[in-house]
Amino acid sequence: MPEPQEINDLEVLKALAHPRRQKMLEHLALHGPATSASLARALDLNTGATSYHLRELARHGFVEELADRAHGRERWWRAVPGDRRFPPPSRQSPQVRAALDQLNRMAFDADVEAFGRFLGRRGFLGEWGDAVPYSRSLLHLTLDEVREFFEEYIRLVNRFKRDPGDVPEDARPVYARFLAFPATADEPATDSDLQ
Repeated sequence: MPEPQEINDLEVLKALAHPRRQKMLEHLALHGPATSASLARALDLNTGATSYHLRELARHGFVEELADRAHGRERWWRAVPGDRRFPPPSRQSPQVRAALDQLNRMAFDADVEAFGRFLGRRGFLGEWGDAVPYSRSLLHLTLDEVREFFEEYIRLVNRFKRDPGDVPEDARPVYARFLAFPATADEPATDSDLQ
């Protein structure tokens, strides 16, 4: 399992929270290494801007150049895998919180959009349309149990991650998302909730 890396640097978070960079990272994670030109074509972006965004992502360790695949001026890039985490809200400055809020909103919107596309095509996916699970649960957990649950989820995800060269031919990219939050509908807000 990769070591958890906490990202709390505002400049790094702002670099990560850019919508085009998020699309580029997702494309690299889904499809593997690419050049700035192929990324620009796939995402309908400008090649110059794509090169700039790749350099910025590389500067912060999110992508890396594959020197062994370079041909002339053509540079290949891949997403750098990792267990990246963010500081808890109690340790976030207002600026860090704003950057993380933007990043989380973008990620959630992208997830809802991707799930909607899946639902629209589910009937055409054969066995894959039947095999994809969906679970919604209400648990009664202590704070320590929530932390333990999350770490267990991360261990499970890391157990099933593969290097690009180890992916079986019949494998497909599968989105897995974890979202947990305390139920508050019937609870009055307390001072600590509002901080």
